[in-house]
Amino acid sequence: MPNTPIEPHSGTLHDNSHTRTERIYFEHTDFSGVVYHARYLDFLEHGRSDYVRMLGVHHSELASGAYGESLAFAVHRMEMDFKRAARIDDVIVVETERGTLVGPKLTFNQRITRNGDLLLTAAVSVVLVNQQGKPRRYPKELLRKLGVE
Repeated sequence: MPNTPIEPHSGTLHDNSHTRTERIYFEHTDFSGVVYHARYLDFLEHGRSDYVRMLGVHHSELASGAYGESLAFAVHRMEMDFKRAARIDDVIVVETERGTLVGPKLTFNQRITRNGDLLLTAAVSVVLVNQQGKPRRYPKELLRKLGVE
């Protein structure tokens, strides 16, 4: 488990998933009050980052060499399907589900909803890379924390 307490805004950890709420602010929208499409990348990143943090995997520990060398997650592939738009003042829920590990790629399945209505689905594959950007195998301890042993 993490050395520091989890902040309340980090969301809720479930068996193989995580949920996190976010409010839509003016900065997330275009001139019409609709969320600009690229901002969804931020919401998805927040969901994945808080999910792995709550599993005990901290980006600062990865970078510091806690697993043998300085490591980081890098997005390898992202597939998004937009269904509906979020608007200013909405409260959205970012759902992140741990997917599968195939070779060096760990996939997360994500959804964004508003009041139960589906706004977006995404499949995001990440790889582990060193400081030079070269892919690395996931250390066993990291796989254990992520629940994909």
